[in-house]
Amino acid sequence: RARPGRAETGAKRALYCCNSMEAAVQEIDTLINARWIVPIEPAGAVLDEHALAIDGDRIVALLPQGEAKARYRARTVHHLPDHALLPGLVNAHSHVAMTLLRGYADDLPLMTWLSEHIWPAEGRHVSADFVRDGSRLGFAEMLRGGVTCVNDMYFFPEVTAEVATELGLRVTVGAPLIDFPSAYASSPEEYQSKALALHDAYRDHPLVQIALAPHAPYTVSDRGLEWVRKTAEERGLRIHMHIHETADEIERAVAEDGRRPLARLEALGLLSPALIGIHLTQLTTAETALLAERGVHAVHCPHSNLKLASGFCPVHALRQAGVNVAIGTDGAASNNGLDLFAELRTAALLAKAVAGDAAAVPAQAALEMATINGARALGLDDHIGSLKPGKAADVIAVDLSGLESAPVYNPLSQLVYSGDRSRVSAVWIAGRQLLRAGQFTELEAGELLGNARRWRDKIVPSSTTA
Repeated sequence: RARPGRAETGAKRALYCCNSMEAAVQEIDTLINARWIVPIEPAGAVLDEHALAIDGDRIVALLPQGEAKARYRARTVHHLPDHALLPGLVNAHSHVAMTLLRGYADDLPLMTWLSEHIWPAEGRHVSADFVRDGSRLGFAEMLRGGVTCVNDMYFFPEVTAEVATELGLRVTVGAPLIDFPSAYASSPEEYQSKALALHDAYRDHPLVQIALAPHAPYTVSDRGLEWVRKTAEERGLRIHMHIHETADEIERAVAEDGRRPLARLEALGLLSPALIGIHLTQLTTAETALLAERGVHAVHCPHSNLKLASGFCPVHALRQAGVNVAIGTDGAASNNGLDLFAELRTAALLAKAVAGDAAAVPAQAALEMATINGARALGLDDHIGSLKPGKAADVIAVDLSGLESAPVYNPLSQLVYSGDRSRVSAVWIAGRQLLRAGQFTELEAGELLGNARRWRDKIVPSSTTA
């Protein structure tokens, strides 16, 4: 997988300086003073009146503000007296380019939505240009909402990777694998060839890693899935796949094959820590135990599942069994937003209702699902997902000074149960500030909106929507 690009000697020097009681004043790039720091690790920790020190793309230290002032001389100092700092959110499942199809076909069950609306629209319009403009729009939306790392799955993944690199986002790009032809590839062999080329192109990139993304068990043959397993093992890749999304999927699989999809994947050797299973709304107790035993990662997409009436992911049962559960938005075409703060709040509330237990997913657990658990699913938990010295400086600041947040008794609860993406005021990825005072530092929103309108008029020429 991709590794952060900082020299090892620099990271060791930074760690030494932050641990040495006799260290001289150290020059660093950035010092952020905040009312609260929520490091995620250790669980439940909240640091009052602390500072976060950043040099290059690395976190150097977390320490009381007085000590930070004495120990560091920063080129840039931020004072955020009413803010909570936390690690950037990890969107563990998206189809970012589909942001251009937001609102195109709503209030329909999954297979009707896909087969009668989305797949035909994609057949007519998906291209490298579609993916470029859709990715720019979707990534910008996520960035403004505090998302710093995205696990994506869509056609023309090389374009998605290019856009992410241009914008400075951290991304895992899934190379699509599917049995039927598309604008991207005409055969399973061509999908596979392009997947290998994509991995080779980004093998050592500091912000981009590649995964294999077979769409779902019902769209990829045994032969294709065997290739996925073998290639993932040989190249150390993650596998990103929709699994057990609806009851209809299970019924069709049993009718055609005599087995539930997870049983088929188990027989093919695909259930392993490399597998990231998306949705998982239809699970038996035995299947939950099997996922835990095999180390499979689960990604919960609550808004998409609710909107498509796909079912309820048994988050509490999965967590109790020991399965790592992360959170994703899915695509804006089935959501209809890319708001991970809304997703983590809904995930916490829905898990309580499904389990019949108000303590099922507490605030800290919901934040973990949107940060360190997502990083763990992507194999990046040594680098992102929590605020620790030596990790990448992927950091967001959330303003808790507003009426909607007052009074603040517990920042963890406030972030989950009354937090809002509009309160994200600052975002850093690998130490680079991409959002300041709620405004992009390098993006032009007007251009993104113009492109979105142009695609709307192309996809639905008769549209008179303002």
